[in-house]
Amino acid sequence: MYGVVSEHRLLSAAQAALTLLREGDLTLVGLLPWSSNYTFLGQITRGDERAPIVYKPMRGERPLWDFRRSTLARREVAAYEVSRALGWDFIPPTVLREGPHGTGSVQLFVDADQDAHFFTFHENPAFRHALQALALFDIIVNNADRKGGHCLRVDAGRIVAIDHGLCFHVEPKLRTVIWQFAGELIPTDLAADLRRLAADLAAADSPTTQALAPLISPAELAALRDRLASLLTAGRFPTPPEDRRAYPWPPV
Repeated sequence: MYGVVSEHRLLSAAQAALTLLREGDLTLVGLLPWSSNYTFLGQITRGDERAPIVYKPMRGERPLWDFRRSTLARREVAAYEVSRALGWDFIPPTVLREGPHGTGSVQLFVDADQDAHFFTFHENPAFRHALQALALFDIIVNNADRKGGHCLRVDAGRIVAIDHGLCFHVEPKLRTVIWQFAGELIPTDLAADLRRLAADLAAADSPTTQALAPLISPAELAALRDRLASLLTAGRFPTPPEDRRAYPWPPV
């Protein structure tokens, strides 16, 4: 959930959550009814630790013409790894692991208000910085489906971003509801985070590059580097493209 939290606290909490997600016993509660692919609510347990999770098995993915089958779960994890590398904590900890229905993504469930989405708070100044970061994130990962309901309010100025299966395509696919910053300069602190990620991805042996390599293709990783470089060169939020659809449908 993007906001002002100490880096040490974030790293400690994220590492503990990742260990629980990777090593815990996974049990399912039931299907989440509003999802287009098979998405389960479940629980992860490790000793005295337990937490609610969202499990998206690969075998439950609906085939799409432009995203190959059985890649959406990996893209969910790749999106988390990029967010983690940036130090932006709006995506809950997410791992790829075996579950009751085979390999899939397992994400820590955040109990956010489903009625408090992008369209209910996007004009609130308290959320401006968080939404700027999310807009930049969607640009570099080439998010093809940033609906308003995929950006939820946690508390004052803090958001959680979910559903990142349609990211990292090599062709321009950005479809988002967050265009209010078009043409504006990228804030200095967010630009510094982007530059740090660019340096990280430039090294083949960096932790972020190594984490992404099994999750997306070499061409997709190269396209990620290119989008990041182009954004930093421009120094501004892009404007909506005129040669293709720039908004998801439905918008919420």
